[in-house]
Amino acid sequence: MTTVAQPIIKQTRPRERRWTLKEYYRLGEMGFFKDDRVELLDGKICVMPALNPPHVAAVDLSRVALERVFGPGYWVRTQAPLHVRDSAPEPDLSVVAGGPRDYPRHPTSALLVMEVSDTTLVSDRWKGNLYAAGGLQDYWLLDIIHRRLEVRRSPGVDASVRRFGHRYSAIFTYGPDQSVSPLAMPQASVRIADLLP
Repeated sequence: MTTVAQPIIKQTRPRERRWTLKEYYRLGEMGFFKDDRVELLDGKICVMPALNPPHVAAVDLSRVALERVFGPGYWVRTQAPLHVRDSAPEPDLSVVAGGPRDYPRHPTSALLVMEVSDTTLVSDRWKGNLYAAGGLQDYWLLDIIHRRLEVRRSPGVDASVRRFGHRYSAIFTYGPDQSVSPLAMPQASVRIADLLP
């Protein structure tokens, strides 16, 4: 009996197809996302969950509080794209210097970025690594289920972080009876209770 040599076939895995910012916006122009809330994260188009009433209330309460703290000369943007390292996350709030007419394109940085979490706490923590990779110094995560604010600061390189290779090394947690100052406005403070629905 003769043995027939089997051909050696190199094993490969399917390759992920990453989208660029240009392709992402072109798909939007073509109507691909007309019924979905989406954002581009690390080349992946992610469908966002529906907005619950407590989430909507917390976003609006936080916008009012941040506008009061930052005042004229700053734009508190709500659920608008921020271009960070070839991604287009849409943080619930971001604060940039200037106003809408100062940005013919979406900003690439912000003085403060804030996510409001009810059903998205895990992914919003993960998204913090993207913000850290973009060098954003002040990332706030409002956990409305547990009624607390996580403040993340001191972004830096961390090779153990799989996707973005960065993370925040300083994380502080504040309860409803406490206050915190934005890094860009150290003379002002925000009461956590004012952010919560």
